[in-house]
Amino acid sequence: MALALGVDTGGTYTDAVLIRDEAEVVASAKALTTRHDLAIGVGEAVRAALEQAGVDPREVGLAALSTTLATNALVEGQGGRVALVLIGFRPATLERPDLREALAGDPAAVIAGGHSHAGAEAAALDLEALNAFLETESGVSGYAVAGQFATRNPGHELAAARIIAARTGRPVSCSHQLSARLNGPKRAVTAVLNARLIGMIDRLIGRAGDVLTEIGVTAPLMVVRGDGALMSAEQARARPIETILSGPAASIVGARWLTGAEEALVSDIGGTTTDVALIRGGRPAIDPDGAQVGGHRTMVEAVAMRTSGLGGDSEVRLRSEGLAGRVTLGPRRVLPIALISAEGGAGVRAALEAQLRSPVPGEHDARFARAVPGLAPEGLSPREAALLDRLGGDVLPLARLLRTRMDQGALDRLVSRGLVQLAGVTPTDASHGLGRLDTWDAAAARMALELMARKRTGGGGPLAPGADHLARMIVDQLTEQTVSALLEAAFAEEGDAFDLPPADLARHVLLRRGLEGHRGLLALDAALNVDVVGLGASAASYYPAVGARLRCRMILPPHAGVANAIGAVVGRVTVRRSGTVTAPSEGRFRAHLAQGPEDFPDPEAAMDRLEAALRQEAEAAARAAGAEGIHVSTARDIRTAQVEARAVFVEAMLTAEASGRPRVAVE
Repeated sequence: MALALGVDTGGTYTDAVLIRDEAEVVASAKALTTRHDLAIGVGEAVRAALEQAGVDPREVGLAALSTTLATNALVEGQGGRVALVLIGFRPATLERPDLREALAGDPAAVIAGGHSHAGAEAAALDLEALNAFLETESGVSGYAVAGQFATRNPGHELAAARIIAARTGRPVSCSHQLSARLNGPKRAVTAVLNARLIGMIDRLIGRAGDVLTEIGVTAPLMVVRGDGALMSAEQARARPIETILSGPAASIVGARWLTGAEEALVSDIGGTTTDVALIRGGRPAIDPDGAQVGGHRTMVEAVAMRTSGLGGDSEVRLRSEGLAGRVTLGPRRVLPIALISAEGGAGVRAALEAQLRSPVPGEHDARFARAVPGLAPEGLSPREAALLDRLGGDVLPLARLLRTRMDQGALDRLVSRGLVQLAGVTPTDASHGLGRLDTWDAAAARMALELMARKRTGGGGPLAPGADHLARMIVDQLTEQTVSALLEAAFAEEGDAFDLPPADLARHVLLRRGLEGHRGLLALDAALNVDVVGLGASAASYYPAVGARLRCRMILPPHAGVANAIGAVVGRVTVRRSGTVTAPSEGRFRAHLAQGPEDFPDPEAAMDRLEAALRQEAEAAARAAGAEGIHVSTARDIRTAQVEARAVFVEAMLTAEASGRPRVAVE
């Protein structure tokens, strides 16, 4: 019987599941995500799952990983230093805001070369300029190459890549290998981000592979792509950009496997974010414009996902409005007080007790900081270095850590660089305080809630009468923000049916009154007209109230807390290859192939030639990715124009899709 291992590295937890015969979850386990070395958390979760199932690691025939590493790196502006070579573009292309932001000050060169829309050489490739650029640049971890109309003829990109690899030994990302669509500057952005991610994804996969080998799991390792399909570890190392939105995509695949839903909204609440996406026709909806992460719009196929900074570890903030006050959640993630107390020992509780003894609420009550272990910080200002020295290896109350107002700015910079973690009151603490959770230190959570309840509102009174009341306020606010996120996603899928933006519609007073079933001179009724699948470790605690508020069916499947890890291992290997047929002149039809363009006397012959090549490429790539039982399908998108009452061929985009189940290793 086949045993498969799925692993998901989330912001708070790393999950592992074991599934037998693609039908039964036999074990699942969680470990805290170890941000300084994700492989440590992977190892802990996998060992716990194997021990729970009582199976030999050598029985595992397939291992698959979903990860938020690439997504988080782009959001946080992390990654290696890269160099970009633009071929055939105008120098002004480097001033485009999207490309300038993606480069973030890294070196770039514009050299002569490139091709025309029809695939003919527009200018000779300037090898002298390329070699001169390579002479001047050092200290980069990888190169990105983007040529004008390289999707119509990749010759110059491939030639430049060969020279760069031979001279530098560094990895090279060619734009035509990441997308077959036009829009050279956007492909250049995608190539730059891919080059930036190669080093860190390579280290993660290498370390994860090493840990699995140490445990005794020898099965091939697969990685979830941003569209929910699986790719081999080797492909992920070469094309790490395709792993952005890997974690959210895995959750949708897991939701489909757990529920069999054909059409539903999936809402996955994690520690940091809530991700909402649509299952349509049993498959995740794909973003037609390409994945957008961290302000970068890429040309990578990925699930259409709406992400909001709302999770179990979202920072609870006081908002004073008029005489009353209320709380709002996120978007920043902080460590729950219950967790930091459980890990930090008696010092955290002692600090909370001391703050409670003070008759006056303090500005930094129930807030702590600690340095992230295992990192070697560089380029710190004297004030930042002094704060890190003051922290050392301890968990300190902010009131003790911050000695001047200027220290706050230094602390914010350390947090943004991932060198320091903050702890504060979160929805997780509210759940501990209400007795819904008992994972960590509930007593510390209640003390923190009591401290925050004492804070003064604009009217001078306390925010809440006590810890219980504040905890209920926090849970109610999480319900409302989740409702808004789901409504926004639903309105976005409605397209142009309404004249207002989705965010405005989701908060419109008429909709809110309709959800409440208003009855007066007007009778208003509204409901979400689709099922919602709630996922995440805390979904069972929070989402029943969300379903009641939206007047829809809320599905909370078994194993919802590890749906991402399930999705990592039950997905299919899917490879797509696309190409174009153009009509450069009357009676001539050009198939743009990987090795260069070929001309034919009629469009059918050109499309047949391209389709055969694409089918062969897609099937070979799927087989290399570890797929078996491969099925290949093709689609043609043909554009014509009416000329003198007859349809004239203009262009065709062909896509071949090869799909199969991942090959399971057998001893």
